[in-house]
Amino acid sequence: MKFKQSDAQNQRIERITTSHLVVGIDMAKETHVAQATNFRGIVVSKRHLSFSNSMEGFEKLNRWMTELLQKHRLKKLIIGMEPTGHYWFNLAN
Repeated sequence: MKFKQSDAQNQRIERITTSHLVVGIDMAKETHVAQATNFRGIVVSKRHLSFSNSMEGFEKLNRWMTELLQKHRLKKLIIGMEPTGHYWFNLAN
């Protein structure tokens, strides 16, 4: 049985629950930007987070996400990003 692409996408969306923090990251050459929402897409952070494309920047992102998980009593994390060129390699590694 073949599945349509929309079926697979809907299955992934259905896995998102009330206990998820969803973080979207806009990738760039030197400075990335992240925003956090709940499972409904409602922003849960006071403002976005800008962080550098470096180990220090990634540690800053990790601290920010951990604080939001604790503050909003969420247990799971989903990170989404649209890769731009090769700029996402450092974060992926």
